[in-house]
Amino acid sequence: MAIAEANTTERRDGVLYGAAAYLLWGVFPLFFPLLKPAGAVEILAQRIVWSLIAVLLVLWAGRSFRSLRAVLRDRRKVLLLGVAAVLIAINWGTFIYAVNSDHVIESSLGYFITPLVSAAFGVMVFREHLRPRQALALGIGAVAVVVLAVDYGRLPWIALVLAASFGSYGLVKKLAGVGAAESLAVETLILLAPALATVAVLQASGHGTFTHEAPGHPLLLMASGIVTALPLLLFSASVTRVPLTVIGMLQYLAPVLQFLVGLVIVGEAMPASRWVGFGLVWLALVVLSGDLLHAARRTRLAAVQEPA
Repeated sequence: MAIAEANTTERRDGVLYGAAAYLLWGVFPLFFPLLKPAGAVEILAQRIVWSLIAVLLVLWAGRSFRSLRAVLRDRRKVLLLGVAAVLIAINWGTFIYAVNSDHVIESSLGYFITPLVSAAFGVMVFREHLRPRQALALGIGAVAVVVLAVDYGRLPWIALVLAASFGSYGLVKKLAGVGAAESLAVETLILLAPALATVAVLQASGHGTFTHEAPGHPLLLMASGIVTALPLLLFSASVTRVPLTVIGMLQYLAPVLQFLVGLVIVGEAMPASRWVGFGLVWLALVVLSGDLLHAARRTRLAAVQEPA
């Protein structure tokens, strides 16, 4: 009885942690415009620096430097995290540019497409068998991209870069098998030198904003580290407590909120043809989610029916 109650509490806490993480990621488009007049490159560089400081403080508070040192001694993991660092820098930079140039809805599209990219990676990289409903979802997603390309008059490159970089980032992180805080510490450490160089060049040329704006501006730039680390840690606490199928459902909170921010708060245009494209993406996600839930249910039933 006590074990069952403990498990229920753990799962409830896991859902709350996961929901909090995705809600924070969902309102990111409201934060980065506050960092103007800093440009996307400066914001990215500052975010890398302050994220490293924030995550090192977290590791110090949790007395986890031993696990960080173990990762740094593993050459394979460091190489993989080096690739992850490049991918997350591309993702962060593209996202910052998108939300600061009023392309919030297109950035949300990128994160709606990401699960489809992950499913495609499963087939191409891990040779996973493509089930009929997965194939249908990927097909609908491809049609959606074509419809949206016609609507935009170009490929929705922001969405595609965000989806490809984050999907690839997840793949590399899975191969590395490193904890969230340790991984972010190594990634930002790898990016630290170019980030500091960028900040120095911008400041020296007079194009940096860290010391040239109101006193609250540098505090907001510094806060980008906490803003980056907090949802990641909440997500890490969630993923150890709930099944991945639950995480799979929660992950749609972030792009839904980003979409609503772009539509309602920023006031971006959504012509009828764009609604059709987004509708096709959402239909693909419904089909994919239904397939994942069905597969998870079959796995649980098979486990229950196995003889002891």
